[in-house]
Formats: sequence, C-alpha cells, structure tokens
Amino acid sequence: MQQTSQPAAVDAKWHPQERYAFLYLPLLALLVTIVVELFNHKSFTEGLTGFWNFLSQDPLAMLVNVLIVLVTLVPAFFLRRRVFWCALVAFLWLVCGGVNGFILLNRMTPFTVADLTVFETGLDTVPNYLSTGYIILLVSALAAVAIGLILLFWKGPRSTQPARTRFLTGVAALAVSGTLTGGACAAAFAMGDLSNQFANLAFAYEDYGFSYCFLQTWLNRGIRRPDNYSRTTVEKIRQQVEEKTAASTAVPQTDVNVIFIQLESYIDPSMVQGLELSEDPVPNWTALKEQYTSGYLTVPVVGAGTANTEFEVLTGMSSRFFGPGEYPFQTCLTDQTVESVAFDLKANGYATHAIHNHRAAFYSRNEVYPNLGFDDFTALEYMPTVAKTPTNWAKDGVLKDQILQALDVTEDQADLVFTVSVQGHGKYPMGQKLQNPAITVEACPDEEYRYAMEYYVNQVHEMDAFVGELIEELSQRDERTVLVLYGDHLPALNLEAEDMESSSLYRTEYIIWDNFGLEQQDEPLAAYQLSAAVLERLGITTGLMNQFQQTFREEPTYRANLRLLQYDALYGSGYLYEDQGRYEPTEMKMGMVPIQITGMKRQGETWYILGENFTPYCVVTEDGRQLETEYLAPWLLRLRDMPDTTDWRELSISVVDKHNEILSNTE
Repeated sequence: MQQTSQPAAVDAKWHPQERYAFLYLPLLALLVTIVVELFNHKSFTEGLTGFWNFLSQDPLAMLVNVLIVLVTLVPAFFLRRRVFWCALVAFLWLVCGGVNGFILLNRMTPFTVADLTVFETGLDTVPNYLSTGYIILLVSALAAVAIGLILLFWKGPRSTQPARTRFLTGVAALAVSGTLTGGACAAAFAMGDLSNQFANLAFAYEDYGFSYCFLQTWLNRGIRRPDNYSRTTVEKIRQQVEEKTAASTAVPQTDVNVIFIQLESYIDPSMVQGLELSEDPVPNWTALKEQYTSGYLTVPVVGAGTANTEFEVLTGMSSRFFGPGEYPFQTCLTDQTVESVAFDLKANGYATHAIHNHRAAFYSRNEVYPNLGFDDFTALEYMPTVAKTPTNWAKDGVLKDQILQALDVTEDQADLVFTVSVQGHGKYPMGQKLQNPAITVEACPDEEYRYAMEYYVNQVHEMDAFVGELIEELSQRDERTVLVLYGDHLPALNLEAEDMESSSLYRTEYIIWDNFGLEQQDEPLAAYQLSAAVLERLGITTGLMNQFQQTFREEPTYRANLRLLQYDALYGSGYLYEDQGRYEPTEMKMGMVPIQITGMKRQGETWYILGENFTPYCVVTEDGRQLETEYLAPWLLRLRDMPDTTDWRELSISVVDKHNEILSNTE
C-alpha cells in the first residue's frame, strides 16, 4: 500500500485562523476592554463622558487593561480548542464587567474579588434589587450562553498544529504579552497613570480601569509586613502604651450597660446640601446631637461594605490597611480570634450579646462572632414575625424588644449589646414607591433621584422613631446605660463629596447617649476609635489595642504603629499578646433564649407543637428527619407531616435559614 506524509506536512502549516491569531487576539482584548470600561464608567446609563475621559486622559492605564485581558486570552495558543477558550475568557470578562456595572448602579463601591467571598450573601440580596421577571430573564440568558459554550467546545473548530508547535507558540506568546504588560505597567507607574494605593476604591476603578483594579483586589490581600516589624518594636510600643495607661487615674465603671447600634446607611438628611424636606425626618437624632456627645464618624466604606465599619468598631483596627475591597470577616477572622470590645468587656464581667435583624450567615457573622467574643447571637431567624420595608428588608422596630430582652436575660451582670440594623439598606426605588409618605422631598440635588431620596428619607424617619422609643424605654430602667448610635456608611444615592455638608463621602455621625450624666465631649472620630472612646469615658482600659487607641491617638507615629500592631495580631507572631496568650473563641449560642417544646396536641389529622420562643424559621425534627412545619405563634407550630411518635420528648427543633442551612438544634 502506498503511503504519504502529506497529512503531517499539512499539520505543520498554520490554517488561516491560526495564522492571524496574533492579530485577532489583541483586537478581541481591545473590544472586551472597551465594553468592560463602558460598564465601569456607567456609560450605558450616564453617557460616554466618563469613558472618554479615561481613554483620553489615561491612555497608558487603558493599554495596561487591554494587555491584562490579552494575557488571559494567550493560553489559547497552547490549546486545540482556541476559539472555545477565547469565547469563554471573553464571556467571563464581560460578565465581570456587567456585574460591576450593575453593582455601581446600586451601591457606590465597585465589584472586587472580595465580593466573591460573599457570593452567597450577594445572591441573597438580588431579589431586593431585581424583579422576578428580570431574574428569570438573566438566568435564561446565562443558561443560553452556557449551552452555546458547551456546543462550541463539542463542535467548534480545533487547531491542527502539533502539540510541540502549540507549546512553543504559547510560550512565545506568553513571553511577549507578559513583557509588554510589565513594560506598560512600569511606564504607567512612572508617569502616575497607575497606583497600587487605593484611598478611594470607586475613584481608583474610574482612574485605573476595571481589569487592573480587579486584579489588584486579588493580589493585594491582607496586611503587608511592616519593614520595622520585630519583637523589640512591638514590645517597645506595648511598654509605652502600658506606661501611659498606668498614669490614668480613672476609676472603671463596670456596672454600666453598653449598647452599640450600627444603623444601616444612616445619615441625618440635613447633611445633604440642596435637599429640602417637608419636615425634619429625624427629630430624635437632632435633639440628641444637641444634648449628648456627638460628632463626625469617619468610616472605611461608602454605599456598601457594612461589615468593614463593623469590624473597625468592634476591634479598634483599621480596615484600610488590608487589601482594596477586602472583608476581614471573610478572610482573617474566619479561623482566628482577635481582641475586641466584647473580649475587653467580658474580662470585666460583662455578658456579650450580638443582634442583627437579617440573616445570621450574612457576612458569615455566625462564624465570626465567636472569634470576637460574643456569648450569643440573635439574628432574624431567632426573632418573631418581622415587619418588612417595601423593598423586603426587615424594619428596625423589632430591635427594640430584642435589645431590652438582652438586658433582661442576665442577672447581676452588666451587658454589652452590639446591634446591627438593616432597614436603611438599598436599593432605593427610582420610581414612586410610597403613596402617602410621612416626609416629602421639596427639592433634591439630583432630580433623577427624587423618589429614591424620598423613599430613603422615610426609612430613616422610621429608624429615628425606633431610636426614640428605645431611649424612652432605657430612660425608665434603673440600670445605668450608655447607648452608642452611628451610621455605617452613606446611602447609595449617587451622592458626591460636594453634596455633603462634611465635604466627604466617608463621614457619617455618631451619638453617645447615657442616663447618668456623662460629660458632653463632641469630637470627630474614626470608626476604629469609637469603642475605645466609649470605654475611656467609663474608665475601662482593659485590652492592649483598647489602651493603644486611648493613649496614642495624638502621637505622630499613631497610624504606623497601629498598622504594625494589626499585622502582629492577625498575621505576625503575636508578640503583643505573648504574656497572656491569644483569645479563645466563645461557645456562642444562637439566640438569647432557649427554644423549647413543651407538648403536642392532635386535632383531627393535624398535629400542633406547643412550646416557647418559636420563630418562623423553626422546623420540627424527628430522628434527624425534618417535618414540614408551619409557624403560627411564638408558642405554637403546626405540622404538615405526620410524626411517627406521639411523645413530644422525642421531637426537637432545628432553626433553618432560607438557604436550608441549619443554624442550631435543640437538645
């Protein structure tokens, strides 16, 4: 039989689509980058001005972003299914760009790698931003693209080059694209078109481009080791702190209840210049500012990122020393403890409670709070039926009884109650949602946001009413109490710094109320200074980070030393706590009061479970099997499934969240 080597010769040649790959891959990278940057600069909704400014004023930054996308396309040269790889990578970039654009429309911080760590949390909030129809359309589109990619992988064109040729070509392409990217980055840094220090994450995305900044939020994580970090340096700081603390003559007041309430997206609307309302929507807040300690509070986030303000208040640490957009709740605090106001007060005999009228797993609080020293955590799943806003967030009114209950469940013990509210959460409807609002907008700095602002102001009005009712209750108790109120960040209402009375997007306000005559001391604070300032007023100096914040704020080395101590506590050798050892996580209970079954009754074919402290998230279980359960009242559940037993002592209760995660079980 006659043989020929022609097929091998053909394989050694490049087909046209392979021959021009070095041309169409850069063009594809350019096209993808343009679309992504159009999303990044909200050009599809606000016009091309932002994108054009980026393209004309920062051409090197634009080139770097194109080259970053190109580097992710270059591995196609190694593969037989080149077209599939290019389609897949381009699709992923476009999805990330689209997600970023959607997020920017609904909050004031862009999409980061850290958001992927709270992916479930993000999915949980999608129904609050999109209608069911839009969600179905979006899922259908993604499914169609996925099917298209599968067909492309199965039936699409394949390279005819030998493996050795593909390998050499891929190596050459990676070397060239990598060198170009490195050179462009170096030139951009030299000319000031790029930076790896993001004082404002949203502005960084606008100035440096999505691809570069998104990559930075992946590569730049944690706290970098300070150059002067050593045992000697840490011990020197600790010695100085202890000497300054020892000079204090304050007598600790450890019989005072301490309540923190972190109010979601809360600001006094009078801080927005050009906003005119029918009446003061926050009369309680206005009166409290006049009578009690208050001031601006500098927070680390704007429009979103609640957990980072929470982290700062609890720990006395600055989240800005971490990578851009990073959530310590999702990284370093998931598996280690750190000093907190809860641990400091526990050392003084306090009971420590956490309360949040949203999901327990939101920002992994149910996992992080034991590492921050809380004895119990009452989330939405452990509350009775809760009233909801028109955009489906729990109203804050439910928190009053929960806070009072936290003060009552412990005897002969002072309490720390750390509360996180949710009512003020976006998205704020752009159309008229409230038919008869208590507060109306007479003039708005941005008329497009008139109804969104009106909706927000009315939520704030109700939150202020909750604060007033709580203070009225606390005033009637014979327990000495300090109540700390503060907003976690500005609302996502397209506000600019020049719109704010404070000239900053990173300033909210705080108030420290008390019922025993503390001296009024108005001053601006950062969120990471707030808890130490509160404890200082009570003469409580427990905890080295607390002492540092109380004694070092005016020192010229304050921020450098704070960064060094944070590194030591979270990533270093722990020299700061070497003598006392690291903190031990608490055996935190879910819920303040026990959920109990006390009996069961049968009426016809229906079984009723009697008990105490039931919630809509309670599910009756029998030998590990969950029975379909209907919540009727805090003392009554109805079973839709027939149990196999008639003895209520053989049944138990599981608290199950909306994603079917079991949060706790009764014994």
